[in-house]
Amino acid sequence: MMQKHIPVMLNEVISSLAPTSGKVYVDATFGNGGYSEAILKKADCKVVAIDRDPNVCARADEFKKTYGKRFDFCRGCFADIDSLVNENVDGIVFDIGVSSMQLDEADRGFSYAKEAKLDMRMSCQGVSAFDLVNKLSEKELADLIYNYGEERKSRQIASKIVEARKTKPIQTTTELADIVHQVLYKKNGAPDPATRTFQALRIAVNDELAQLEQGLKNGLKILREGGKMVVVTFHSLEDRIVKNFFAQNTSKKIHVSRYGNNKNVSKFAFAECSKAIVPSAEEIAQNSRAHSAKLRYATKSMEVNDDE
Repeated sequence: MMQKHIPVMLNEVISSLAPTSGKVYVDATFGNGGYSEAILKKADCKVVAIDRDPNVCARADEFKKTYGKRFDFCRGCFADIDSLVNENVDGIVFDIGVSSMQLDEADRGFSYAKEAKLDMRMSCQGVSAFDLVNKLSEKELADLIYNYGEERKSRQIASKIVEARKTKPIQTTTELADIVHQVLYKKNGAPDPATRTFQALRIAVNDELAQLEQGLKNGLKILREGGKMVVVTFHSLEDRIVKNFFAQNTSKKIHVSRYGNNKNVSKFAFAECSKAIVPSAEEIAQNSRAHSAKLRYATKSMEVNDDE
């Protein structure tokens, strides 16, 4: 059995989702099953889990043996949630980004702290971080590291990468981290300066931002009226997408005339959305991955009027 990981902001996720017996929920990022397990234990409900990582299938099989018809698993990207899940649901949870399980598996190449071949593919298929680091032009690398890692020294890092690969391909995570450290020196007690470069490559390899945008839109299609969409993000690029999506699709508090024609008032998909919720100091102290987490949720409108 896989090592047990405690999902980030678990209590806040369950509180926001409010699982109820007889209803159906989607764990769009199954991982090691922490959210799925908590939902299934909270109420006599059904969970449909999604994950693109083939390495989680054994864990999903364990859940199926334990929970039977109350649990289903779909292998695929959550961007395709509306085609993977063939029923309307009462709640959806997204935990965006790399999982603790993937970071802990050194051979997946997600972590700069563990030597492994550069990979970072959540699906174990397609273009890898090795391909990007060794094949992109200097400008393409600089743009990628700046746009997805928000790294101000992206041009200098890209230049060092291109210089290094002239001698031989950059094969491992530690080789790449050492190159970044030539531009940004490590300081005791401070976050590793390679973090932003690794984040940028991971996002690019897995097309994470586009997947998130599509997953939110398609999740809305299968969410029942009154259903909750709950999203946990870990950096500003993700949070901005969620914040804007909820804001653009949530009804504003406006005056409704008792005499006028108000049939367009309920045109928005969400009746309400939360502000960002952050983890407690106690959780951050126990789980370093939680320090940058933000949770937002929205409730689907009970009635959406599409008339002009």
